[in-house]
Amino acid sequence: MGLALTISLSTAAAGVALAQEAAPTSADYRLVPVAEGLDHPWSLTFLPDGSMLIVELSGQIRSIKDGALSPDPVAGVPPVFFRSQGGLFDAVLHPDFATNGLLYLSYAHGTADANALRVARARFDGASLHDLEVIFEVEPLKDTPVHYGGRLLFLPDSTLLVTTGDGFDYREHAQMLGNHLGKIIRINDDGSVPADNPFVGREGALPQIWTYGHRNVQGILRDDASGRVYAHEHGAQGGDEINIIEPGKNYGWPVITHGIDYSGARVSPFVEYEGMEQPFLHWTPSIAPAGFTLYRGDKFPQWQGDLFVGALAGQHVRRIHLVDGAVAGQEELFGELGQRIREVRTGPDGYLYLLTDKENGSLLRVEPAR
Repeated sequence: MGLALTISLSTAAAGVALAQEAAPTSADYRLVPVAEGLDHPWSLTFLPDGSMLIVELSGQIRSIKDGALSPDPVAGVPPVFFRSQGGLFDAVLHPDFATNGLLYLSYAHGTADANALRVARARFDGASLHDLEVIFEVEPLKDTPVHYGGRLLFLPDSTLLVTTGDGFDYREHAQMLGNHLGKIIRINDDGSVPADNPFVGREGALPQIWTYGHRNVQGILRDDASGRVYAHEHGAQGGDEINIIEPGKNYGWPVITHGIDYSGARVSPFVEYEGMEQPFLHWTPSIAPAGFTLYRGDKFPQWQGDLFVGALAGQHVRRIHLVDGAVAGQEELFGELGQRIREVRTGPDGYLYLLTDKENGSLLRVEPAR
C-alpha cells in the first residue's frame, strides 16, 4: 500500500469545534493506509527497531516490519477467552526491553462460567514469545464476557498499572476493596506488590489496588511533562469520563455517574458524593472511548500537548485541547472514515496512528497534507 491510496481531507470537512472555546484550527492532514485485513485490532505497540506490533482481539499478535505486515502471527501467544468483549487486549514493552526483551500482555482467560483478566510477561525475540509467565489475575472469577479493562502502563519507577472492568453484572464490586473488579491495579514488573501501594496492610483490602470506583477503563497514559496519569472509562448511556488518577482515590462508580442505565433507569441519584472524585471531563451521550494518546510529536504543532481519544460509538477521534492543564476545547477528527476507532497512538516518528475496529480492520497513519 502506497501513497496512491492516501485520503486527503481538510479539517474543515473532517472536524468540528466543540465545548468551551474553539480549539485552534487543526492542520490539514491525510490518512495513509499502513496495513489492512486485521481481525478487530485492539492495540498498537512500537518497537525500538522501528517495527510495530498489532494485537488482535481474537488472540493473535501481528508484526509490521519495514512497512509490511508479516503473514505469520507472533508465535507463543497464550490461549485467550475470545467471546463478546473478551480476548487479547494490550501489549507493552518493559522499560528495559532493549536489554531484557520482556513483553507484557493482558488478556481474558477462562471459560464462560469462570473467566478473568490476566497479565503475563514473556521474552520476545522478534518472532516468538518464550518463557511465558502469568504475573497477575483478577479476583474473583466472573461469568460475564464483558468489561475487562485490559490496558497496561509502566510508570517511571518500572511499576505496572493494570486497568480492570467491573464485569458489568458486578458493578457494586467497584466500591469494594476486597476484589480487583472496577479498579486500577499497581504491581511490580514481576507481579509482586509495591510496598507503597495505598491499601497495603489495610484489613479486607487487596494490596494490588491503586484506585477504585471505575466502570471499564480502556485508556490510560502518563504525561511525562506534568507527571499526571490520565485514564478514561466507559459510562453506560452517557457518563463516559476522563479522570486524573491519584493513588488511593475513589472515582465513584456506581455511586456517582452522569449516565443512566441501558434500561432507562437511573444508575444513581448522585453525580457527586463526599470522598469521591469528580471527572476531569465527561461525555453524555456516550462516545464510547477507546485508545488514548497525548501528542508530543513534531508533525502537528497545533496539536502539541493535546489529548486524543478514539470514539467507538462516535466513529471519530476526539481531540481535547489543553491549555495549562485545563480543557479549552474539543474537536472531532477523522469522522470521514465512518468507522469505530479502537486505538490512537503517537508514533516515535511524530505521526498519529489509528486502528479501526472491525473484522477487516486497518492501521492508518495520519500525516500532514502535502
